[in-house]
Amino acid sequence: MNPLDRYEPLVDDVDAFRAACDRPLPSVVRTNGIAATPARVREAFDEAGVAYEPVDWHDGLFRLPDGNPGGNWPYVHGWTHGQEEVSVLPGLALDPQPGERVWDACAAPGSKTTQIADAMDDEGTVVANDNNLGRLSALRHNAERLGITNAVVTNQDARNFSTKPLAFDEFDRALVDAPCSCEGTCRKNPDVLDQWTLDHVHAVAGIQKGVLARAVQATRPGGVVVYSTCTFAPEENEAVLDHVLASEDCELVDFDLPLDTDPGVTEWDGETYDESVTRAKRIYPHRNDTGGFFCAKLRVGGAAGDGGGVADGGEVDA
Repeated sequence: MNPLDRYEPLVDDVDAFRAACDRPLPSVVRTNGIAATPARVREAFDEAGVAYEPVDWHDGLFRLPDGNPGGNWPYVHGWTHGQEEVSVLPGLALDPQPGERVWDACAAPGSKTTQIADAMDDEGTVVANDNNLGRLSALRHNAERLGITNAVVTNQDARNFSTKPLAFDEFDRALVDAPCSCEGTCRKNPDVLDQWTLDHVHAVAGIQKGVLARAVQATRPGGVVVYSTCTFAPEENEAVLDHVLASEDCELVDFDLPLDTDPGVTEWDGETYDESVTRAKRIYPHRNDTGGFFCAKLRVGGAAGDGGGVADGGEVDA
C-alpha cells in the first residue's frame, strides 16, 4: 500500500496532491544573516554564475534550479545554508529573540538550530540537543561554518532531558522538530513511501509524545513550544498534541505562517482530538510546491504571558 492513499480524505484536491508528491522537490538555500544579507547573496550568486529564484514569501530564501546548494563559494563561506522551504516554518513560528534561552530538542543536523541562532543575532543561548551522536558531528560542522557562537551541543534522550549540565533550569522557548515517518519528504526521498509501516508510525508517536511533554516541562510559564513534523499522519501530529494537552499545563495558540495551510484535524480513524488542534497548520505539497509539513504552537502555563521576554542572568557552562 502507498501510505499517501490513506490521506486522500484530508486533502482538497487528490489529483493535485498526488501529482505534487511525484514531482522532484526544488533545491533551496537560506541566507545566514549572521554573515550576509539577501542582497549580498544575490550579488554573490550573480558573480559566481549560480542560477537562482527568490522565494516570494521569504526574502532570505532562494531556489536553485540547478540544484547542488553546497557547490558554490557563498555556501563554503557560510553565507547560505541548504534548507527546504517548509523547514524554515518552525523557526518562524518559534520567533526566538536575542538574549533568550532556547532548546532545540531534536536538533541534528542543525538547519533549524542555526536559523534560530540567526534570528537571535547570535545572542543568548541555543541548546542544540540530539540523541544521535553521529548526527551531532554534522550539527557542529554546520554551526561552525555559519559562524554560530551561542550554541551549546548536548547528546541526550530528549524525553528525559536534564538541565543539570546547564547554568539554568528552564527555557524561554523550545522547538520539537520530532523524528517521524517522514512521508512529507517523499518528493526528495521517494524511498520513504516504500519503507513506511503503520507499526513504525505508532512506535515513533510514542517517542514524540515523550519529547513534546518534556519540552513543555522544561519551558518557563508563559514560554513557547513549537511542535513540527514532516509527516501527514494524524497519529504523529494531532494525536500527539491531544496527548500533551491532556497531560501537561499548556494550550495551543493561533499563529500565522506565510504559506497556504490547512487546519489540524479533530477526527481520524475512529479517534477524536481536542478541538484546539485546529489551531495547528498542515502544509500539503500541492498548495505551495513544497514538501509536506505540520506545525503547531503551544504556550506553557495556560493563559500565562504571551511568550515574550528575556530570561534574566545565567550563562551556560560550556
